[in-house]
Amino acid sequence: MNLSNFLLSWQEIIFVILCSITFIQIFYYLFFFSRLAFFKTAIKNNTQTHPVSVIICARDEAGNLVKNLPGSLVQAYSTTHEVIVVNDNSFDDSKYLLEEFERNFKHLKVVELKQEAKMIPGKKFPLSVGIKTAKYEIVLLTDADCVPSSEHWIEKIQESYDDSTEIVLGYGAYHKKKGLLNRLIRWETFHTALQYLSYALAGKPYMGVGRNLSYKKAIFFRHKGFSSFNHISSGDDDLFINTAATKNNTRINISPEAFTLSDSPNTWNQWVKQKRRHYSTAKYYKPLHQFLLGLYSLSHFLFFPLLIAAVAFYNWQWSLLVFSIRFIIQLIILYPCMKRLNEKDLFPFLLLLDIWMFFYYFIFSITLLLKPRASWK
Repeated sequence: MNLSNFLLSWQEIIFVILCSITFIQIFYYLFFFSRLAFFKTAIKNNTQTHPVSVIICARDEAGNLVKNLPGSLVQAYSTTHEVIVVNDNSFDDSKYLLEEFERNFKHLKVVELKQEAKMIPGKKFPLSVGIKTAKYEIVLLTDADCVPSSEHWIEKIQESYDDSTEIVLGYGAYHKKKGLLNRLIRWETFHTALQYLSYALAGKPYMGVGRNLSYKKAIFFRHKGFSSFNHISSGDDDLFINTAATKNNTRINISPEAFTLSDSPNTWNQWVKQKRRHYSTAKYYKPLHQFLLGLYSLSHFLFFPLLIAAVAFYNWQWSLLVFSIRFIIQLIILYPCMKRLNEKDLFPFLLLLDIWMFFYYFIFSITLLLKPRASWK
């Protein structure tokens, strides 16, 4: 019997690889992302409210503080709470603006930093000061350019805590605006949340976002704050969660009233700089998280080039069948996820946004070769 009968042609090899990549993608959708699609908040028999310290770090954020700080100050939360703003070496009018806010809101505490922390780049030093200043065990973090989506933000986030919970992951969304860039940014933000929220539900939490994140002071001090990665310019949110979060101590909260909202970058260049700073920390994740995230990204990146090659050189009917199976599963899983995170206006563009991810991975893999800025502003 001829040996060639047992060997696959290169066209068949392309199709086999396409099927393998598709199987990996479907695994992620069914094993991980379906958890967010069909997530139901557990009903508590006993409810308890907790004192909360909201912490906001700001540097030259006078404009954002005027617009967004009132959203944190006028929360409808009857239990004891405070709002701490750490004004980190600002040169604008933030100091005078915050003094005016302090006169009108007695639960606002302003911490003025007038000296840079040497050898600790980024936001980690002012955030550490804010956490140490906080009077209450539960801290709720957001940014100066963020506003709570409702007056029940504090109430909804703290509802996720029970005796075993030490970390609560929230969703930091962007305001919806006209234009292609805003849709792409919101899609990428949704796609990132799809992963970190689903992984947490699967018992493998790996990151959170500083725009909407809560944890207990005890876990912060138990892990010695950010000391293990103080030399890295970012990571005050994702690297801390990657270090401290476990399947038993982490919960998610995706109540629409518990979201925060911020303005998306106005230009492509601003967005690229922002994402380059964020992605520079991924190489410090735990090996399992790096593997899972890398395998998903690689399979996502390769899918459409392999699909085009299989359609062109193998069999277009079989290739489109593989595509259709994957796409139907995407529709079933992603629509409820988008609905839960209030991003369902992106659903009609799902195919185009999915194709865009090939270019997204390509663009940002190149930008990661460049050294990120040490400053957090």
